[in-house]
Amino acid sequence: MNFSLGFSPCPNDCFIFDALVHKKIDTKGIDFTVVMEDVEALNSRAFKHELDITKLSYHAFLYLTDKYNLLNSGSALGFNCGPLLVQNSMFKVEDIDKATIAIPGKYTTANFLLSLAYPKANNKKEILFSDIEDAILSQKVDAGLLIHENRFTYEDKGLEKIIDLGEFWESLIHAPIPLGGIVVKKSIDLTLQKIVDSLIRQSVEFAFVNPESCMPFVKQHAQEMSEEVMKKHIALYVNDFSVDLGVIGKKAVQLLFNKAIEIHLIEGVAPLTFVN
Repeated sequence: MNFSLGFSPCPNDCFIFDALVHKKIDTKGIDFTVVMEDVEALNSRAFKHELDITKLSYHAFLYLTDKYNLLNSGSALGFNCGPLLVQNSMFKVEDIDKATIAIPGKYTTANFLLSLAYPKANNKKEILFSDIEDAILSQKVDAGLLIHENRFTYEDKGLEKIIDLGEFWESLIHAPIPLGGIVVKKSIDLTLQKIVDSLIRQSVEFAFVNPESCMPFVKQHAQEMSEEVMKKHIALYVNDFSVDLGVIGKKAVQLLFNKAIEIHLIEGVAPLTFVN
């Protein structure tokens, strides 16, 4: 049996899925065909229902609850790990609402949080997340949303923080911020969905017990990143919620869903469903 599996080349996803895709754990006779792309590209694939199992932004998932169930394992969710809105320290933004802001994708959770914090800031430009720092420095945009490892490097490049949108969310909602989750097509047999969920959990647990075993896979896809930044990235985005969302994690996802309904971002959508 073979399932298509989408995740990003970022250190946290490679860390989580290494044991699964390289069969360092017993995969119960299931093979996985890996599709590795930037999260917004994976969001796009999810909207087309192309992948059986995929990482996607929680913002994107809000629109796809009729097609996918959310797995308990593999999520990026936590405190103090939200996206940062930054500017060039030499050319500071005077009015956020009028600024041209680089975003890593329309359906990223980062863009959802930006819209929540600055609902009138509509002059946005979609740019690959890894190119946003350079776009700000070259003044192609006034400000930009940083996700992933860029939160560890922006100050060294002459950028400064305007707002930490993770802190904004936590002060508003008093819950961890759900950034990205792993979903599975509802059309797949529920027993198999549960097996896949269990395998991803085992893969995360294997990585925690054997972190150095996963590093060659991480480094293979993060060649321009120092090992120190790789490990900081993993430590920030892979945590107990990645093993199992649990009650707190599920509540946080539901709160995101509720807020999207409250601000009329989504209407008439199917309820959230978890693989239980």
